[in-house]
Amino acid sequence: MTLARRKFLRVAAGAAALSGASRFARAGDYPSRPVHWVIGFPPGGGADIVARILGAWLAARLGQQVVIENKPGAGTNLATETVVNSPPDGYTLLWVGTSNVINATLYSALPFDFLKSIAPAAGVATYPMVIECHPSVPAKTIAELIALARANPGKLTMASYGTGTISHVAGELFKAMAGVEMVHVPYRGGAPMVNDLMGGQVQVALDVVAGSLPHIRSGAVRALAVTTKTRLDALPDIAPVAETVPGYEAVVFTGVGVPAGTPEDVIARLNREINAGLVDPTVKKRFDDLSVAPLILTPKELGDYMAAETNKWANVIKVANIKAD
Repeated sequence: MTLARRKFLRVAAGAAALSGASRFARAGDYPSRPVHWVIGFPPGGGADIVARILGAWLAARLGQQVVIENKPGAGTNLATETVVNSPPDGYTLLWVGTSNVINATLYSALPFDFLKSIAPAAGVATYPMVIECHPSVPAKTIAELIALARANPGKLTMASYGTGTISHVAGELFKAMAGVEMVHVPYRGGAPMVNDLMGGQVQVALDVVAGSLPHIRSGAVRALAVTTKTRLDALPDIAPVAETVPGYEAVVFTGVGVPAGTPEDVIARLNREINAGLVDPTVKKRFDDLSVAPLILTPKELGDYMAAETNKWANVIKVANIKAD
């Protein structure tokens, strides 16, 4: 080997070691500046409220400010694209969840592959949903609603937050598994949907429990079934859909993702600190008040969960032939 060749190899090896050392130094010092958490929903909604609760906890644990950035638009795709195009250094987080896994199939030409472009870091919470109706509907249980729908095919209306939302695809899954035909009425969000349900403009709807619980308790709407596998403390007298339609389940899940390529020890730090928050009594109490449940997962478990949910809702979207507006 020539002297020049040996010198080149020594320089190359030294550069590689320096590169690795600098990367681990950056990860070891993480974070040294504010962390930005991008959320594809407007301020004041359920996602924003939960993110700010956990963001405050995370800021205290990391010793740096956690800045919540609301970037609604394009069904949360705007927020996702922002994070996908950010440096993979742990300083830009993404509020990941059900919208992302639905959008992977709903939109045919996204400029990113969600499951490949975003690395899972930690779970945050699950939001149970409820199938509910206007009090004038002559059904007090999900079994009675199914019987009513079968006796009146195509006559009952079922409202959702909008085409392609979890409220919509969960309704399509229910109709397919229950063998009923109901007319889908899309809205632009949960608030106008519930307002029209209370007013009797639509007969049935799917909403997160947190959004409808005050109206259920007041009697303005009637809860027929929850979409979780088991009963909820908030609605102990309301049975799960699965007790009548075996295997049915539909919940909204949320978590934290980072750009693919983010150092593993940065992801591990985020996972450790977030999971610690999810078992903190104060944080848990605030989650309970919002009728959401902590979702404590490892990064791999969150990745597996997201992949399974992507496949589940892809099948529903294809069978129901749902197209993005």
